[in-house]
Amino acid sequence: MIRIFFLKLLWLYRHSFSLVTRGSCRHYPSCSEYALWQFERNTLPRAFYSTFLRILRCNQLFSGGIDYPIIDKPTLKPSELSINTIKYWFVPHQQNYFLIKNFKFKGSQC
Repeated sequence: MIRIFFLKLLWLYRHSFSLVTRGSCRHYPSCSEYALWQFERNTLPRAFYSTFLRILRCNQLFSGGIDYPIIDKPTLKPSELSINTIKYWFVPHQQNYFLIKNFKFKGSQC
């Protein structure tokens, strides 16, 4: 319930307020998309913590660049695997996984 509230709040931000500041984020994916991915795949405390740190790093004191979210473990296992059914790719990184968006995903968007 709380997760859905924050996902809808992020959706509202991305489709209204962030249109004014398009292209101002120093990272890829943007901070709002990073937060969206965090809230979709991690626990709420970890999502808040990671998003908070990411927003703190989004300024002129840090170089920016590619910064994919790291999640603890993949939670969903699709029953039918194809390029159009997978929303994110999970790339192993030490004990965790990088979360990378699949741009060919054709399913429902949040």
